[in-house]
Amino acid sequence: MVRSCTGKHTFTKATVVAALGGLVGAVLVLDFLWASVSSSSSSSSTYSYTIWANHRSRLVVISNLTDPSQNKRADVKEKKQRVPEGLLNYTFADIAAPRLEWEEMAPAPVPRLDGSSVQIKNLLYVFSGYGTIDYVHSHVDVYNFTDKTWGGRFDTPKEMAHSHLGITTDGRYVYVISGQYGPQCRGPTARAFVLDTQTKKWQSFPPLPVPRYAPATQIWKGRLHVIGGSKENRHTPGKDHWSIAVKNGKALEKKWRTEVSIPRGGPHRACVAVENQLYVIGGQEGDFMPKPGSPIFKCSRRHEVVYGDVYMLDEKMKWKELPPMPKPDSHIECSWVLVNNSIIIVGGTTEKHPVTKRMILVGELFRFDLRSHKWSVIGRLPYRVKTTLAGFWDGWLYFTSGQRDRGPDNPQPRKVIGDLWRTKLSL
Repeated sequence: MVRSCTGKHTFTKATVVAALGGLVGAVLVLDFLWASVSSSSSSSSTYSYTIWANHRSRLVVISNLTDPSQNKRADVKEKKQRVPEGLLNYTFADIAAPRLEWEEMAPAPVPRLDGSSVQIKNLLYVFSGYGTIDYVHSHVDVYNFTDKTWGGRFDTPKEMAHSHLGITTDGRYVYVISGQYGPQCRGPTARAFVLDTQTKKWQSFPPLPVPRYAPATQIWKGRLHVIGGSKENRHTPGKDHWSIAVKNGKALEKKWRTEVSIPRGGPHRACVAVENQLYVIGGQEGDFMPKPGSPIFKCSRRHEVVYGDVYMLDEKMKWKELPPMPKPDSHIECSWVLVNNSIIIVGGTTEKHPVTKRMILVGELFRFDLRSHKWSVIGRLPYRVKTTLAGFWDGWLYFTSGQRDRGPDNPQPRKVIGDLWRTKLSL
């Protein structure tokens, strides 16, 4: 059989065109199917990773069923964001607690993180703190519990620390001891000051023997006690304990006296004086440090251990360890109030996330009964929040400022706030 050259050439072109068209169509179909499968696989892998059971407000981990190598191309930040925040075990999860009705009040004039506060009668004095990581406040705001208003702002001394203060009051005078000077993770100062809240005037006070970050500070039996904190590098926990006699805003001695060291050191602890006992509650070992060589002392993450240890110093100047908190808790130095023979702790931070190693915030109210030395959980906050500044007046528990969580299902810190909330508290 003789084939026509022209007919053969035409058949070949048609075949090629059809084949190419079919190939393109097949690729499009496969691409669509692959995208669908990938999307489904992605959703499935995320689901298999993040699924958890909620049982009595505690979360149960289910193991990751996916190949971790699939995320190799993602940058470190993206990887951390993809790790589910619900992946918590019993140590880190929220604790079941009674429901409280919270009322939102007029917010503070500025947001604060790592600020400080003292309450004198119906006034809450709120000191300094971070506005952002690169900006620190240098003033005091005052909230009037009776009038429910903010007002009476005044400046702090230029040489005074801005955050991580050691702070306490005798009912008129406020003693501010040591702390961090400046934003980011700058160095500490040993300088100390006293505020007369009636005249709004500041006076210098004998400096601490060495600088400290966030030492536990309280007036007890006529002496101002300063305990622990972080050492000069911001990370190493200090166990040192000093005291100095004080009266009417004045030091009655020229030098600080060395006292018995606390068994476990560190910053961000509550310190409460009740009659013949001095209590130091919670805290942590370690903290962020300045990045080596950084001209702005940029904060760099370091390993931290948060604990719920409770120590009591008795009148014989001996430390006694008491039952620990319901969960490890730190950043609570001004997050406490005394109510009916009980210490109430408001929020804080607990151990790091087991996967991301990021900070986990606390949303519970803890009660320590001073008669039985037993802890209980008496309620939940509107959200998880650290470094709250707490007060109590006329049956109402208040808290303001700090850094809140990212949402109900994400206990990591996010927004620095100036919110003010209150709830009726009956014990």
